[in-house]
Amino acid sequence: MSDIPAREAKVFMQAGRRMPVTLVRGEGTRVWDDEGKAYLDFVDGIASTSLGHADPGLVEAVSSQIGTLHHVSNLFYTVPQIELAELLVKHSAFDRVYFQNSGAEANEAAIKLARKWGQLHRNGAYEIISTTNSFHGRTMMTVSATGTPRYREPFGPSVPGFVFVDYDDIEALRAATTPQTAAILLEPVQGEGGVNVPAEGYLAQVRAWCDAQGILLIYDEVQTGVGRLGTLWGYQQSGVAPDIMTLAKGLAGGVPIGAVLAKEHAAVFEPGDHGSTFGGNPLSTAAGLYVLRRIAEGDVLANVQERGEQLERSLASLEDRFPVVKGVRGRGLLRGLELHEDIAPDVVSAALARGLLANPVRPNVVRLMPPLTVSATEVDEAVAILEQALASVVNS
Repeated sequence: MSDIPAREAKVFMQAGRRMPVTLVRGEGTRVWDDEGKAYLDFVDGIASTSLGHADPGLVEAVSSQIGTLHHVSNLFYTVPQIELAELLVKHSAFDRVYFQNSGAEANEAAIKLARKWGQLHRNGAYEIISTTNSFHGRTMMTVSATGTPRYREPFGPSVPGFVFVDYDDIEALRAATTPQTAAILLEPVQGEGGVNVPAEGYLAQVRAWCDAQGILLIYDEVQTGVGRLGTLWGYQQSGVAPDIMTLAKGLAGGVPIGAVLAKEHAAVFEPGDHGSTFGGNPLSTAAGLYVLRRIAEGDVLANVQERGEQLERSLASLEDRFPVVKGVRGRGLLRGLELHEDIAPDVVSAALARGLLANPVRPNVVRLMPPLTVSATEVDEAVAILEQALASVVNS
């Protein structure tokens, strides 16, 4: 490997752990390191490069826009921003859009929106109920809303106003609701929490509870939105829509963007309430416009459904050959291979050595999230490598 890790160690804040590989090029579902070795990318920029690497249409959209107008701030109207907002509204249950630069920023905006709504419509209510094992971002506000203590505790007192209950427990949500509750914040499928899928009917019950109590429902679809689960939005699989939804990751195919969408009654921002220097810039929104058109109006969703079913079947078959495999969870192209032992990091390292990028999202869960354009052959190849990796770890 090159001297990049040594150079990085001298100048970069070590706020995270890297895999021992320096990637320099990508095409489709494959990436190459600085020594020319190819890998199947089933990490996908953490579910972000939704159309794969170097998609020709995305390259053209970004190249054309940066050669025309790439940033002017939100002091002025720009065409790509409005066109992307119109397309999001057209293909969703929401009426209003505001753009950010990331998922954390989108969730921060959603929390502000809910708190202002609580001031205006619920006697100053400001508390938001979140869930254990959730993940909503790394800003002080969003990490305070995150139901994983190890993300919150190193940074001193959390921002007040967040209450945590177990995910997929409707009775706990009901018990936690008070006159100070403004909203409930959920992921339709918990990504960073280990690819946790709620029981059938849970999300519909949450929607009904919010309606009965007169509080808002917020879905964090940063990871589950834009086709990842096999439908354009994760909420569509439950048959009910939230009042507010956040997006990022795959919306612009890996170009940084975030968005908060709201129904009219929840869209209470007024001029001066919120802002972003770079949010919704012409470059990112031009990228998002191309990506969303491809996914919402092309054949990408059909591929996600077919390849997702194929990946689920193939991973489930590993249970027959490896007693350490507990099961498979997830939807579409967001899948978690659950293990009986905390060997996920070892399995991922063994897969890396054999040419597959995967993610040990939990000590006992290997997360797989390939581009939405992944082929059947690539899914078979990835599972074959994962099988070899499992065998090497289990038999070592």
